[in-house]
Amino acid sequence: MKIPEKPKSTAELLENIINQKSKVDIAHIFGENIGPTDPKGRYLHWEKLKHLPAPEGFNSEEYWFATKTARQKTSKELPLSDKQGNPFSFCVPGTLQKELHWLDQNAAGSVTMDQPITNPHTRDTYLVSSLIEESICSSQLEGASTTKNVAKEMLRQGREPKDHSEKMIFNNYKAMAVIRDYRDDELTPSLILHLHEILTNGTLDDPDKAGKLRNESDDIHVVDVSESTVLHTPPCASELEDRMIKVCDFANNKIENEFIHPVIKAIVLHFMIGYDHPFVDGNGRTARALFYWCMAKQGYWLMEFVSISSIIKQAPLKYGKAYLHTETDENDVTYFLIHQADVIRKGATSLHEYLNRKATEIEEAESLLENSKAKGQLNHRQLSLLKHALKNPNSIYRIQEHQTSHAISYQTARTDLLKMSDKLNLLRRRKYGNSFVFVSPPDLRERLVKNKL
Repeated sequence: MKIPEKPKSTAELLENIINQKSKVDIAHIFGENIGPTDPKGRYLHWEKLKHLPAPEGFNSEEYWFATKTARQKTSKELPLSDKQGNPFSFCVPGTLQKELHWLDQNAAGSVTMDQPITNPHTRDTYLVSSLIEESICSSQLEGASTTKNVAKEMLRQGREPKDHSEKMIFNNYKAMAVIRDYRDDELTPSLILHLHEILTNGTLDDPDKAGKLRNESDDIHVVDVSESTVLHTPPCASELEDRMIKVCDFANNKIENEFIHPVIKAIVLHFMIGYDHPFVDGNGRTARALFYWCMAKQGYWLMEFVSISSIIKQAPLKYGKAYLHTETDENDVTYFLIHQADVIRKGATSLHEYLNRKATEIEEAESLLENSKAKGQLNHRQLSLLKHALKNPNSIYRIQEHQTSHAISYQTARTDLLKMSDKLNLLRRRKYGNSFVFVSPPDLRERLVKNKL
């Protein structure tokens, strides 16, 4: 990834226009109705806008100046600054307003949805699935190489991680669960350090760095290894304590003078941890975890079930570019806000697709039981397992895995599986060490057909 070309400052562009243009031309530039986005509604960086056709009577730099001027008219400064002390700022173009409105309507407050996640009997199943997905993808973004299937098996079975990658994912899963316990509390530097310690426990070259800010001896840079390019050098370690206090004050609504939309606040919090890079490693995971904390605290309950990392992982270069566009364009965080709003929308869409798919699978499983003596005797957890077993002969199911997947007690999980094996003959129970496992028989479909009422 290359660092985008840094455009000339607005002041420099204005000076050039005044020196090179007549009063008539200058009046034309200021009088033309050019907004903060291009005609397609895109909030473009100079590196792309310079290649597009400029409006009649404009060259590329004049078009950029007019665009920047329109942005600055509605821009708001944040009470947070870069390493030179210059404030970050943002504006809310129409595309971002639309996304924020959608989230307000569909992800917060007392929204009612005809979906399993609003049902207290089924919501924990989907919450666990989301936590696992986010834990895996967030860790994979920072180098974890374990496959999803292996990672899911580890988390659901509750087994100890076998290597560095599995440990990263295991830690991320624990941290995501901890966030739920702190969503009603204020953000403190201590809480950020605590989350980082959980996220990086046993995964750092220097174990003592877990839960601690980097120091002056830590030479930290964000580097594109493929091109040997330094993309970002964070603030000095000596500034980190003060910067973290300001980030917490911002998160706790203590320093801004006017209202900032809660979703914007959560995304800025994500951005600042990535920008400051306060730790030797695990900054991205910590940033995304704090985003979830902030969204949960502000009542955007749907986000508990959405994995943003799985969307970011599909196009990681766009994630990096959103940071670089901000840093190379006078600290305009709008680029990162728009990118993350799009990520959130795609994550929510993916969630709805997943819920619809699961609902269809449950209906299919129920239809197979229509004339079976098992009809009406299986709960949603057992129906979900039955559907999986039909597709995956000889799969092994463990009580602890079933317990973790649905956030239920060990005894409830045991009862679920024993009923399917001993009473309904849908699974085979086998002795495995000191415990039992349950196997999906290859003739499961035939068993359903035979067990007619």
